[in-house]
Amino acid sequence: MKIKGKISSWNDEKGFGFITPDAGGKQVFIHINAFGNRNRRPDINQVITYALSKDKQGRPCAVKATLPGERFHKKTTRKRGSVSVFIAVFFLIIVGASAITSKMTFFIFAFYMAISLLTFIMYALDKSAARKGRWRTRESTLHLLSLAGGWPGAIAAQQKLRHKSEKESFRLIFWVTVLLNSSAFFWLFAANGTATLKSLMDSVRF
Repeated sequence: MKIKGKISSWNDEKGFGFITPDAGGKQVFIHINAFGNRNRRPDINQVITYALSKDKQGRPCAVKATLPGERFHKKTTRKRGSVSVFIAVFFLIIVGASAITSKMTFFIFAFYMAISLLTFIMYALDKSAARKGRWRTRESTLHLLSLAGGWPGAIAAQQKLRHKSEKESFRLIFWVTVLLNSSAFFWLFAANGTATLKSLMDSVRF
């Protein structure tokens, strides 16, 4: 059953707010993930259509929400998430295969796995902080971790935790970090890049 209401409060940084139903009654919690189209950000006093559900704690919340002139669609978001996961897994397979065949030092593979795990943990901590209203991890910190090589872990967190997966401005910068980091990796994969890396590592050892 579809219900109409007006967004009475909205925190765009944290991605949630509350709806005042047109029929009256208590305010209803709504999260950004409830919207099928994330290209448009909701705002205060916007009239939306939604379905009523309950969260894990049994509290009422809005789902399948749409802004004026929209229809709810979820398939595009799911497909985009599947593509992101495929890219991350495929990349890690390439890194792992390069280490196994000795085309690249095993340190690189271990580094990617370690920083990806760290990035996943940082996403989880940030989501927990957002829910509890605590001090958040800066988006620039998450981007720096992705740029350093933690982007496979970031993709895993975005899809598994449903965190930072819909904010378009964040995703744009995120994919720039993916492009820059993967470009750096493939440069290292080339003969001149590998030789440079080995030279740097030898100089550090001595």
